[in-house]
Amino acid sequence: MGITSSPINSKINNVFIHVKDLKKSVEWYCNLFGISRNNDSVESPVYNIPVTSETGLTLDDHTFDPNFIFKPSNNVLFNFYAKDIDEAYQFIKSNNIAIVKEIERIGNFAYFNFQDPDGNVLMICNG
Repeated sequence: MGITSSPINSKINNVFIHVKDLKKSVEWYCNLFGISRNNDSVESPVYNIPVTSETGLTLDDHTFDPNFIFKPSNNVLFNFYAKDIDEAYQFIKSNNIAIVKEIERIGNFAYFNFQDPDGNVLMICNG
């Protein structure tokens, strides 16, 4: 296959996390990242978490999709970055967040998995 021109950029634009209770999830994710929120601005069906990178993070409760069947992801679809994996792990534990895979270290790289309030499996890694 030859290289061709494409109108599609090779960039992840936004990540959607499916949730059941949008206000509860916004509060949980904002606490996870240590960012403030204005509860008055949380309106179904989606809320965009303020992020510091090009890729967006949107929580979606599918209010306007009556045929949607919620199924949390048991597989990690993306990860969050933390410079200090041990500090991030202690933060997750101290906030009583369920850890589903303990820290795994591969050379200088390390990661662990945890669950959000809806049972979606998320990952934090240091690289």
